[in-house]
Amino acid sequence: MTDDYDGFADAYSTENESNLFNAWYERPEMLRLAGDVTGLRILDAGCGSGPLSAALLARGAHVSGVDASAAMVDLARGRLGEEVDLRVADLGAPLPFEDAAFDVVVASLVLHYLQDWSVALSELRRVLRPGGRLLVSVNHPGAYPIEYPKADYFAVTEYSEEYTFDGRTTELTFWHRPLHAMVDAFTTAGFRITTLSEPPPAPDTPAALLPPMRGVAFLCFLFFALERP
Repeated sequence: MTDDYDGFADAYSTENESNLFNAWYERPEMLRLAGDVTGLRILDAGCGSGPLSAALLARGAHVSGVDASAAMVDLARGRLGEEVDLRVADLGAPLPFEDAAFDVVVASLVLHYLQDWSVALSELRRVLRPGGRLLVSVNHPGAYPIEYPKADYFAVTEYSEEYTFDGRTTELTFWHRPLHAMVDAFTTAGFRITTLSEPPPAPDTPAALLPPMRGVAFLCFLFFALERP
């Protein structure tokens, strides 16, 4: 993942600013789940170039961010300023933060790059205070058998797809994980699931961006709100 995003960070960031799935679907739902964040300490785990961090900062949060891509962290630093704590860090390894350092962690479209969620979830739980929340968005597992009807839905499976970002085509590799495996991973890591969300696009989405088959088109991301007891 690091090499992929280092190679097309600028193109991805440009596309992410205004496209349907990120700007008008995924980010609005993550912000809705976050609610009032005034004064809260938030870790953006997999911050990319920082659009979600910027929105949380604008709502009064104190934000730190990590990403495995140094190029993405550089873009985020240019957006958010030097005063924001941004670090290059891999979610599959120990995070460079103290225990209970954050009130909220947001993991936006990042866990589906990992084959094994155990280390990442253990670390995200560690850096959350008791009663803190983890907000997660991932590729919707129900979309996988639609796109790959011969695949085994119940198997944790690696797959790659081509995407075009700001006119540049690249291949991304993901791990499909069935819903029960996601739930098992969260509960095994010590989280309590409080919300499972499959939202429509934001109400103010420009009509020109909406596809005609809206219900099918938005079987793309699944959202969880989790609590550390």
